Amino acid sequence: MEGNGLMERSDVRTRLQHALAPLHLRGLWQLPAAATPTVPTTATQAWHWRADDVTSLAFRAGDAIGGGERRALLLANPGLAPIPFTTTTVQGAVQCLRGQETVRAHRHTHSAIRFVLSGGGAHTTVDGIKCHMAAGDFIVTPNWSWHDHTNPTDEPVVWFDGLDLPLVTRLESVVSEDHPAGLQEAVHGASSLLRQPWGVTDRGLSALVDDPTRLASVEFTDPVTGGGICPTFDCWMHRFGPRLATPAKRKTGHSIFVVLSGTGATFVGPERFAWEPGDVFVAPSWAAIRHEARETSNVFELTDRPILAALGLYREETLR
Repeated sequence: MEGNGLMERSDVRTRLQHALAPLHLRGLWQLPAAATPTVPTTATQAWHWRADDVTSLAFRAGDAIGGGERRALLLANPGLAPIPFTTTTVQGAVQCLRGQETVRAHRHTHSAIRFVLSGGGAHTTVDGIKCHMAAGDFIVTPNWSWHDHTNPTDEPVVWFDGLDLPLVTRLESVVSEDHPAGLQEAVHGASSLLRQPWGVTDRGLSALVDDPTRLASVEFTDPVTGGGICPTFDCWMHRFGPRLATPAKRKTGHSIFVVLSGTGATFVGPERFAWEPGDVFVAPSWAAIRHEARETSNVFELTDRPILAALGLYREETLR
């Protein structure tokens, strides 16, 4: 009798599922176990882009793409193919502006930052404010701000772009437009609201470094409010001591790391990334991360932590 009851219930369930399917309905009981994991899972892969490869191709993009156009090379995570995003929430790219070149102005609903890797003498204009660009400088482009790039010197400038484009795309809220005049009228102004020069960051890190085995970190913040620079991502500069060997940690949310100077290695889960200046690598959500430095090193980090914190989803832990 009990067996007959189980068979009847199974038949009823099967008929119910057949009725649900053409209406695009699905029972919770039909979901596979992987749909309710016990730890975070991610499609984003740990990945490493080497400066020797990316920078040379960024220069070639300058030859292939006409003046005035953006030549950013998107750091496309293979785990997210064919979509060329770096992670599911934040986008990384590398852009080169050769000497005596200008990129026309536009604006968009996704927020962006620039972290300059090499060069000097160029500038980004954000809503009319001229922000100089030199190695180590950090520049914010708030969403819906007009921005263009100009290099009046003969020395090329290379920078890292960080954007919340993947998130805004998934929220179906991407809007962009070109400036009607092509370029803005650049004026000198309160660029400290938009730009933090490397000298300021360097002094902040130097004041914190007291042990060659430790890591010192400073967060880029809004100079008016003291809060984060953006609701959707935060940015940090880390200084790794020359004998650094951090314990492994993991956290929810993704990180993109950009090496300004120094050499070392970072373990991301089972992967080991030996890095040098200009390299970029990605740590996916909940991957164990451990850094080692062979010399004093400066490493920039872009994370999506504000999104997770606002939703009560941020977690981190140190692994033994």
